[in-house]
Amino acid sequence: MLSAVFHLLRGVEVGWVLAREGALAFVDAAALPPHLRAFLRLGRRLERRGLGPTARLPTALTRLGPSYVKFGQFLATRPDIVGVAAARDLERLQDRVPPFPQEVAVATIEETLGQRVGALFLSLSPPIAAASIAQVHRARIREPGGAERTIAVKVMRPGVRERFARDIQAMRFMARVVEILRPEAERLRPREVVETLARSVAMEMDLRLEAAALSEFAENIKGDEDFRVPRPIWERTGRDVLASEWIDGIRLNDRAAIVAAGHDTAALGRTVIQSFLRHAIRDGFFHADMHPGNLFVDPMGRLAAVDFGIMGRLGIKERRFLAEILLGFILRDYRRVAEVHFEAGYVPSHHSVDDFAQAIRAIGEPIHQRRADEISMAKVLTLLFDVTALFDMSTRTELVMLQKTMVVVEGVARSLDPRLDMWTTAEPVVRTWLARNLGPIGRIEQAGRAALTLADVLADAPDLSQRLKRLLIRLDEEAPREGAKLERKLRAETRRAVWSTLGLWAIAGAVLLLALH
Repeated sequence: MLSAVFHLLRGVEVGWVLAREGALAFVDAAALPPHLRAFLRLGRRLERRGLGPTARLPTALTRLGPSYVKFGQFLATRPDIVGVAAARDLERLQDRVPPFPQEVAVATIEETLGQRVGALFLSLSPPIAAASIAQVHRARIREPGGAERTIAVKVMRPGVRERFARDIQAMRFMARVVEILRPEAERLRPREVVETLARSVAMEMDLRLEAAALSEFAENIKGDEDFRVPRPIWERTGRDVLASEWIDGIRLNDRAAIVAAGHDTAALGRTVIQSFLRHAIRDGFFHADMHPGNLFVDPMGRLAAVDFGIMGRLGIKERRFLAEILLGFILRDYRRVAEVHFEAGYVPSHHSVDDFAQAIRAIGEPIHQRRADEISMAKVLTLLFDVTALFDMSTRTELVMLQKTMVVVEGVARSLDPRLDMWTTAEPVVRTWLARNLGPIGRIEQAGRAALTLADVLADAPDLSQRLKRLLIRLDEEAPREGAKLERKLRAETRRAVWSTLGLWAIAGAVLLLALH
């Protein structure tokens, strides 16, 4: 009860800050039931004067604290929930907070790794970047052969886990309230969104897991000549400390410096899109926070990514779905795009494939025969989410994150080459994967995996038969005893119910007698 009161008060505080900073301007009143429109009108009257037209949500979430900054960054990947306009505003959210003291970072490193900083590093710089969860230092180490090199050291912010745990509980409470006040919001799964955020943040708060993501990613791309990531340094990594290679390069948002260094911006733009699609479709494991601040071009002209706290995964079913959807849009085969949705089970079978194909055509046709700088991907996303709502398509968190990341990736690529066409650039990657996985070689591999699965089942059959036989014998032996035990239990409960009823009547009678006297 007390926790519910606390969460309710925290929810009121969140609503107050959102109202004061004008963040409620993004809410569509027409989509709300009448009882919520009154609250929205009241909230709009609480806005501070002189607010600008943008950055309202980022300002409000920054005021609410690091947990809500992280929540806002996560919602920036979910335009199906907050709307495209709000998602674009949330992209401006900067997860930058003052660094914590150097001595605290040193103490955290020594406690986590069990050694003095002087034994771990030749030098450790003051923090060069700080965020809500951790901050980054530059360090020098000596290799076993005697050579020196620069590395990056990420250190967890003290006390951050406890604060996030409290705020996540409040968010869970508010998600339940949203579902109660607006039942139609259940399609958007607000509670599932909060749980996804909780899992994501929990993984971000164990830097060993980020190191594992780095390691897995590096293994996936070892054959890619145009993309690289820093490798973790495991002997200097723990729960609260992550050491990795230092990346020297130019941020992708510094186009002038990229041109001055002699790099081919058009080729870089193609690499951004094709690399992302290879990671998503080929590997099923992609960087879900590919904004320009996390992307560099190194002196060799290769694309490099850092900060692997937010990652996305796709199963083989989702990867096939994505590849066929993209190819369907490229070939303008909207019937096939619709069929893939139904085959994947994303659209309920009571809807018409032809009607869904017609709706998909309304999305696809406007983007063809036009240059990339003329295409509004925000408008495409808006249409897509309208269509999914119209056809009762449940929100797929991993696919929405993928779609949003694709928009960010295209924006980065377009900043390098304004005339870049995403669909033409994507086609070779998509065709290669489909030919490999749905062609003869892929079919043979699928048959091989099916044969191995069948062989495992057949090999386990004798053991399963023996276990089933023992279970049936045990059930036969225990049934009489359990039946007698159940009968005794029912009799005891019946006697308790009778005596309880008689006791209540006796108390009622005594009260009545006292009242009459």
